[in-house]
Amino acid sequence: MTLSAQFDPVPAPRLKISHLSCLLKRHPLVFIGGGLLMVLAILTLAAPLYAGDPVNMDPFVRLQAPSPEMWFGSDNLGRDVFARTIYGARISLVVGLLSAAFAAAGGLLIGIIAGYSRRFDNVVMRIMDGLMSIPTILLAIALISLTGSGIGILIVAITIPQLPSVTRLVRSVVLTVRERPYVEAAVCGGALLPKVLWRHILPSAIPPLMVQSAIVCADAILTEAGLSFLGVGVPPEIPSWGNMISSSRLYLGIAPLTVFGPGICLAITVLAVNLLGDGLRDMFDPRSKRRR
Repeated sequence: MTLSAQFDPVPAPRLKISHLSCLLKRHPLVFIGGGLLMVLAILTLAAPLYAGDPVNMDPFVRLQAPSPEMWFGSDNLGRDVFARTIYGARISLVVGLLSAAFAAAGGLLIGIIAGYSRRFDNVVMRIMDGLMSIPTILLAIALISLTGSGIGILIVAITIPQLPSVTRLVRSVVLTVRERPYVEAAVCGGALLPKVLWRHILPSAIPPLMVQSAIVCADAILTEAGLSFLGVGVPPEIPSWGNMISSSRLYLGIAPLTVFGPGICLAITVLAVNLLGDGLRDMFDPRSKRRR
């Protein structure tokens, strides 16, 4: 080996960049949706560095037009609409992500048990059918009237009606996978049930579960905004896109940004989550891979 060959540059970084560009061309929706959500998360985390006080009220600047101090103007109580919009994104992201995570975890566990055990299948699925008949808004109103408003109660009220859809999805995957030859071979070979579930069943359920979790997240964000709009979501002193739109809807003609500001941010966030979900569906769909 010559001396020059020992010091040849390693082309690994170029391969990584080309692989990333290939993924970007094949699945642009994942990068667009994920990028929008990442930017929104960074803006909300860095809000104390550039946004004003979302709860400070100044009656002398009520319903003011946008200015360098208040980029979206002020609401009917003299609060900074831009600051409240940025801080309100925290509520939407927390409720959406936690509701999706809890629904995915619970639905995965229940779906695997129902799909692999015929003994519990009928009982579990009848319970899921009963939960599907409960409207999310009515359940949230009932829970909040009994326990009081709060983010935790709101997440529970959104998660419970989402469990049946996730459970039925995972169960359908398990019913299909457990009849495949490699699973039957593992069982006949003496593999323990936890090992069969972990190594052979669970990997097949993760891709559709990720897509369903994105759908649940978008639905949870919209549900939280709707409940806050009705006054049964987060407490009024906590900025939320729903209660901002509700409190400012009467002043739409005077200060339109008090409604359009949080409304546009809500639409962009839900669009980003849906784009991410559609991109994940295309990424994990074997038929789309064959078309390419």
